[in-house]
Amino acid sequence: MKNENQLQIELKEDIAEGIYSNFAVIAHSSSEFVMDFVRMMPGVSKAKVKSRIVMTPEHAKRLVLALRDNIKQYEAQYGEIDLPKLSIPMQVAPKGDA
Repeated sequence: MKNENQLQIELKEDIAEGIYSNFAVIAHSSSEFVMDFVRMMPGVSKAKVKSRIVMTPEHAKRLVLALRDNIKQYEAQYGEIDLPKLSIPMQVAPKGDA
């Protein structure tokens, strides 16, 4: 029996490589969340946004729940993830027009 509700996702080669990010800035408005993923290099005072993701508040909450579930699974398999003190904390932009 074929599952007609199954979603097929295409992953293009250039996207499959991924983009490394070690810093994020998150802003939101009443209708969307904007997440800028940045790559910071040691000793460099300027960093570029490598990717921007814009999503609805509902999808943002689903993302948080999926990440929480995946982190739980990861830690069950590999151990707790330690969070060392960062010299530059993750950014959460003030509420407003994203």
